[in-house]
Amino acid sequence: MKYISGKDRKQTCLFPVSLEDSIDQFNSVRAIDQFVEQLDLEKLGFRRDFIE
Repeated sequence: MKYISGKDRKQTCLFPVSLEDSIDQFNSVRAIDQFVEQLDLEKLGFRRDFIE
């Protein structure tokens, strides 16, 4: 029989912290994100698959 592990009772937040909240406002990754958003990725050979 497998052991079922429970949840940590000492967790500090109800929901997981989002990636957006964990990156500082002035972090350089935000500039990179804006640059990539400007690119036409389909024209560069990338494909977008949407799951509905």
